[in-house]
Amino acid sequence: MMYIMKQVLNLARRAAAGGDVPIGAAIVRDGKIIARGENLVQRKQNPTLHAEIVAINRACKKLGTKFLDDCDIYVSLEPCAMCATAISFARIRNVYFATTDEKGGGITANARVFDTDRHLWKPNIVQLPEYAEESATLLREFFAARRKERKDTDVE
Repeated sequence: MMYIMKQVLNLARRAAAGGDVPIGAAIVRDGKIIARGENLVQRKQNPTLHAEIVAINRACKKLGTKFLDDCDIYVSLEPCAMCATAISFARIRNVYFATTDEKGGGITANARVFDTDRHLWKPNIVQLPEYAEESATLLREFFAARRKERKDTDVE
């Protein structure tokens, strides 16, 4: 699990280096990463290209199926409602995430997508607190740098 989360955090760093919010995701089957994703929202100018969606699309393509019920997803940040619903539609078995998202989270915060009994597929949810601080630091540093950039351009 440590290797997988390190990969996910590296994907988050890659997203940030490309100007996107630092979130990474990996789809795992039989203990091996079969697909990776990083936020591509800014680079592709597409609000649906969250790390989880990118990883799910790549895994489905690789396996030639729409269901990933023998797979797990590891994410650096709690999935939003859109991504949580996509995880449900893909029938992913387990969701592992590093840090909660108080503003946009779709599992433990805000939307709480899986709290209803009417969901078609409900994965097991596991927060990995040992990676929470590293993920939260990436996010804090990213947004602090963005605020500074905005402030610097406002001054001119």
